[in-house]
Amino acid sequence: MPSIASSPERKAVQFTGFPRDALEFFRDLARHNDREWFSANRDRYERACREPMKLLVADLGADPVTSRITRINRDLRFSKDKSPYRTYIATGVRGNYIHLSADGLYVGAGFYKPEPATLVRFRHAIDANASGRALQRIITSLRRKRYMVETHEKLASAPRGFSVDHPRIEFLQMKDIFAGKSLKPGPWISTRRALERVKRVMTDVRPLADWLREYVGPLH
Repeated sequence: MPSIASSPERKAVQFTGFPRDALEFFRDLARHNDREWFSANRDRYERACREPMKLLVADLGADPVTSRITRINRDLRFSKDKSPYRTYIATGVRGNYIHLSADGLYVGAGFYKPEPATLVRFRHAIDANASGRALQRIITSLRRKRYMVETHEKLASAPRGFSVDHPRIEFLQMKDIFAGKSLKPGPWISTRRALERVKRVMTDVRPLADWLREYVGPLH
């Protein structure tokens, strides 16, 4: 069976937003995170959450099959939280991250928990005058537009080999970096406007994604 992206009927089936029930489903799942409840509501998840996400990916010009839409099942092997299901759905599109939950949509770009060699390249690019200043300009511009520029983990001091007085010490302390925006739910999320808002964020964070590709490595 052809994918959504390659189907002859592709033009007739477009992303028209996430139905209100998508957010309600995740609220309900947070209260009833067990296999019996999910089994009774699996069709609801597929219809309200997963299928619209596939259509969004396709309308962004990517193939839903290769875009790694998250599975609802959590990996419990190394987690203290034994809730079996994720209370969100997410995907990656050309280095951009899209996340839907009861709180709305998050869209952003960056990289997460890199391998040591990647982290070394990141820090060297921050340290170098040309690339480091370029990153500073990008982040300053994003923050002026009220984008969050954050890291999942930060050093308390300078990494080994760098001075605490470095002009870009804030970035050198980061172990990864991402920039994005949380889009609070409203009537727009169930319309074609959702696609427009996702595209706007992707356009705004593209300079950071391009910088990372050039100086750090490919984004997945």
